[in-house]
Amino acid sequence: MKLKNEKPDPDWPAIHKALARWRAALSGGEGGAQKEPSVTTIAERYQGDPWAVLVSTILSLRTKDEVTLAASKRLLEKAPNPGTLDALSEAEVASLSYPAGFYKTKAASMKKIAAILLAEYGGRVPADLDLLLALPGVGRKTANLVLIEAFDLPGICVDIHVHRISNRCGWLASKEPDRTEAILRQILPKIYWKGLNALLVLYGQNLCRPVSPYCSLCVIADHCARIGVERSR
Repeated sequence: MKLKNEKPDPDWPAIHKALARWRAALSGGEGGAQKEPSVTTIAERYQGDPWAVLVSTILSLRTKDEVTLAASKRLLEKAPNPGTLDALSEAEVASLSYPAGFYKTKAASMKKIAAILLAEYGGRVPADLDLLLALPGVGRKTANLVLIEAFDLPGICVDIHVHRISNRCGWLASKEPDRTEAILRQILPKIYWKGLNALLVLYGQNLCRPVSPYCSLCVIADHCARIGVERSR
């Protein structure tokens, strides 16, 4: 059944082209400095290793990129695979994860995940959305990002930036990230799924910020309804 979305379908080719050009040309300045999302950086550094991507994605939840990168590097140096993490104590995993948000909870989840991967999947991260969602502490954002960054499979990762920008621009109307994902799966051509998160995370960090976005510098202004924008630069 098609989910109700009362907005007309956006001009996705034009939106994607404008955002991709902006990303390629980004060099800092008034709108902020260029940086890739932390999980993308980890995926590139570890050549798309699924375990590294899963660990960094879990650590990234409610955590700033610079903290995620440092914590991921520390933890992956000590635990480059599920077996080595399983051999660590939960306290050691937590210490290596600090100061990522909710680092103790994440450490407990990663210990459980490592044990499950070793027992049920031969120490490998499964390339399946439902199997990933069944892992402790893994939600839709994490599962989709692992599919995209580690396995180059179609997925729509909806974080706070994707959710905010999609609603602000009027591409859809949704109060919950999971519903935003569900609507995007129906209105967004699959060719754009994998790149959406990386583009909108960068855009949300640098220009389309939660408060007082840089609307004067916006490259997709013609595709934005500015819903909820009370003050801009």
